[in-house]
Amino acid sequence: MGQVKDFNDLKVLIVEDQHEARAMMRNMLMELGVNQIFDAPDGRDALVFLDSAFDFVDMIICDWNMPNMDGVELLRQLRSVDPDIPFLMVTGRGDMESVVEAKSSGVTGYIRKPFSAKGLEAKIRIMMHRMAE
Repeated sequence: MGQVKDFNDLKVLIVEDQHEARAMMRNMLMELGVNQIFDAPDGRDALVFLDSAFDFVDMIICDWNMPNMDGVELLRQLRSVDPDIPFLMVTGRGDMESVVEAKSSGVTGYIRKPFSAKGLEAKIRIMMHRMAE
């Protein structure tokens, strides 16, 4: 993965089962200047996509609750292949057990629904900073 300097260099994979939520995240990312956006409706489809395109993705933004394969299972599988790819978990869960589970699985960042474009931007900036280190 090359060093990402700003949003229009960033290649993001959105993994979200709800079409409207995927579209909302895509729009937020486009407003930030991200123009290389891929998406998948669940963890299983994300793995299929990443199997052939892993080098084309700088960051993953993933919902927790999805059919077929949830966000935590996707994260665990990805961490066995790439321990460093930035992974932002999106969830409505706010309980401490969920936060601990995500962190112990290797999540890079965590954002609660509903979130604003500003909130998403702040999380991505933190993750981009870590990528540059």
